[in-house]
Amino acid sequence: MKLAIYGGTFDPVHRAHLAAARAAADRFHLDRVLFVPAASPPHKRGGTHASYRDRIRMTELACAGDPRFEVSRLEENTERSYSIETIEKVRAQIASDDELFFIIGADAFAEIRTWRRWRDVAAWVHFIVVSRPGIAYDVPPEVRYDRLDDLQLNISSSAIRQELAAGGRPSDLPPDVLEYVLTHHLYGS
Repeated sequence: MKLAIYGGTFDPVHRAHLAAARAAADRFHLDRVLFVPAASPPHKRGGTHASYRDRIRMTELACAGDPRFEVSRLEENTERSYSIETIEKVRAQIASDDELFFIIGADAFAEIRTWRRWRDVAAWVHFIVVSRPGIAYDVPPEVRYDRLDDLQLNISSSAIRQELAAGGRPSDLPPDVLEYVLTHHLYGS
């Protein structure tokens, strides 16, 4: 089996997240893409804008249309969400001959050397790096990776949050996610 971990804050999950997951699943023949919303990401100084429960539910709604997508609560109740710990939990649940991938944006991949136990992460996964405009990165020799360069994903969660706070209805949100956001008055909507 080929499984990819796709971690992030998903605050909120949007069409670019889904497009990247679909492209990775198609290109690398992934059986499953495991969306893992971070409970408490160490790289987000101010925390998240929506609760973990809300981010999980939005991600479930967004992933409902593709049978290859699954939402995981692996990081629920963790003090800090570190990729190596998530990878260890996933590894414990899969067969030893299963292939484990890790979908990541180029901006986060550029900081790989700052991650907790990054060499262990590199030893256990094959990275699928989603390019972002203007982001360059150096690849450590220990890292196995492929690039997804052909996606035009100029969408950001922060821009979506700003549009929602200004009373907008961002087209970059899947309809079910937008409805959830508006119903639960998230992001100042």
